[in-house]
Amino acid sequence: MTTTGALPSAQLLRARTAVVVAFVAAGLAFSSFIARTPALRDSLDLSTAQLGLLLLCMSGGAVAGLPLSGPIVHRLGPGRAVLAGSLSMTLGLALLAVGMFVGLVPVAAVGLVFSGLGTGVWDVAMNVEGADVERRLGRSLMPRLHAGFSLGTVAGAGIGAACAALGIPLPVQLIGIVVLLPIVVAVAVRRFLPVPEATPEQTAAGSGVLTAWREPRTLVVGLMVLAFAFTEGSANDWVAIAMVDGHGTSETLGAIAFGFFVAAMTAGRMIGGTALERYGRVAVVRATAVIALAGLLLMLLGGSVPVALSGALLWGVGASLGFPVGMSAAADDPARAAARVSVVSSIGYTAFIAGPPLIGLLGEHAGILRALFVVLGALLLGLLAAGAARPLAPRPPN
Repeated sequence: MTTTGALPSAQLLRARTAVVVAFVAAGLAFSSFIARTPALRDSLDLSTAQLGLLLLCMSGGAVAGLPLSGPIVHRLGPGRAVLAGSLSMTLGLALLAVGMFVGLVPVAAVGLVFSGLGTGVWDVAMNVEGADVERRLGRSLMPRLHAGFSLGTVAGAGIGAACAALGIPLPVQLIGIVVLLPIVVAVAVRRFLPVPEATPEQTAAGSGVLTAWREPRTLVVGLMVLAFAFTEGSANDWVAIAMVDGHGTSETLGAIAFGFFVAAMTAGRMIGGTALERYGRVAVVRATAVIALAGLLLMLLGGSVPVALSGALLWGVGASLGFPVGMSAAADDPARAAARVSVVSSIGYTAFIAGPPLIGLLGEHAGILRALFVVLGALLLGLLAAGAARPLAPRPPN
């Protein structure tokens, strides 16, 4: 979608900063309510299983939007696609706040669908832009971009913990996000890389999404991303609940545990680029899977709050690099980046469809800590699929 010629360094650095802002804003918008899932559950008088089904609405919206994201990015360019996704997210959060104010679950559910739809388009578009900037800079950038997303989730978790401690209702907290989000994103995308006019040949070829769905490497990379998305998403959705219901803590400490997780994920992504350049994608992904396994077991079997918090930290480090490495692997060929990132994201977000209801239903019958043992299966899948992340060999010259 973007040009391949040389760009002035100042323009490229502005584009890098802009895409970082897009990642940070996406993380903040997402965690603005996820950090306070107990408050969401209690305000709508939901059981654990019902909460899982409600969260499924956001996942369903994301999965519905992801197959459309490749063609949308191909047609509009990454900048306009990110803006469109952020507007859908803003509408969704506003409806969620209204649903909680009036106590109507269907309104909250529709809001989560719009939020998920926006998340799907926004995610693919900013990853395509990030991969383009990464190639032009000539050094590893994607983990740090995803660290920007994690920084946004840390900020959201901190806001959530503070609001919970101060007794500020979640709908009131969401209002501030709804006001600021579209303004920040609209300013950022103006600094994205320029998008040239498509040639007649490119227009006739289309987005290439259908072809990407038939590529074995793309599909296995998608399975790897699915595994780490399930590992990450399970913590995002259920760490706070695990602390409150499984370890008997307060809502405030539950939000703090979520903050530990996302802070550790941020740290892993900040140093991940160096590790990837030194040891390679496959070795690093496999090592992080083992670290995530250790953290999960500490969270579930540690038997005390301090040990559980330590588990949240290791879980965050272990979940940190699978998703960004998968995005880089999908975007190795710039000519096919939008299509392949769309496909890999579509497969990966299946974890967000299956995860909330599966863990919620299991948690209803067996307890949330036992339910989270299903994450072990995801980590095994990540280990097996990690080999597909090896960089593509350069194309021979024509």
